[in-house]
Amino acid sequence: QLRLVESGGGLVQPGGSLKLSCTTYGDRLEYYAIGWFRQAPGKDPEGISCIPYSGAYRNYADSAKGRFTISRDNAKNTVYLQMNSLKSEDTGVYFCVADGLQLSGVCELSLDYYERTYRGQGTQVTVSS
Repeated sequence: QLRLVESGGGLVQPGGSLKLSCTTYGDRLEYYAIGWFRQAPGKDPEGISCIPYSGAYRNYADSAKGRFTISRDNAKNTVYLQMNSLKSEDTGVYFCVADGLQLSGVCELSLDYYERTYRGQGTQVTVSS
């Protein structure tokens, strides 16, 4: 059974940077597409970025384009989300999800695309001065 663990969140000032990690356990990351989602208080989860199991395709929400970069290191079973030029509206719990069924060269920023049981607990990101 795949398990996902996020880390790297924290408190940062506007304009600062954070690098989030999503590490998988129980299976090899190379078989999975990974998505990053953000949930702000009182709001539905929002898809931020995703990376398919293979290939150069990357998908970013408009709010993340030009500021965030997703990458993966299969040898470390970890997907990273580098977040630069952070804004207060980036505040929320960031969690990662996985899909190992579709084996597609693309991915989507919708929770329905991912397997329901493959979701991490999340890491809090707070952007505030």
